[in-house]
Amino acid sequence: MLSDNYDYDEGKVLFKPTLTFGSQTFRPSKEGALSYFVGGNPDFPNDQGFKLKPWTKVWFNQLDYILHGDLAIAQCNVHLIGEDDSHIFVNKSFVFKICDDGKVRIVLHQSSAS
Repeated sequence: MLSDNYDYDEGKVLFKPTLTFGSQTFRPSKEGALSYFVGGNPDFPNDQGFKLKPWTKVWFNQLDYILHGDLAIAQCNVHLIGEDDSHIFVNKSFVFKICDDGKVRIVLHQSSAS
C-alpha cells in the first residue's frame, strides 16, 4: 500500500499523521509510516495501528483542490466512525505528484484532528 500510494521508494514524503505527537510527530521514513498504519514497531511505541482500528464508516466532505503542473494539492475533512460509535473528525491536506514511472503518489500528507 505504501509503495503504491506514497513516494517513499523513489522520492521524499512529508507525512504528519493524525494521532502522533512529540519526537515522533512526523514520519519521513517508510518504516515510520508503516508503523503508524499497522503498529508493532518498537521504534514507535505509541503507534496502535490506525488502519487496524474497527472503523465502520468513513466519509469525506469539504473537498477542494488545485492542479499545478505535475502536482495536485487537495484538502478535505474526513469523518471516521468506530465500532463503538466514536467519531473522529480529521482535517487532511495532500499533495499528489506524477512520479517518474507515470504513477500518481502522495508526497505530502498532513492530518490533524479537529
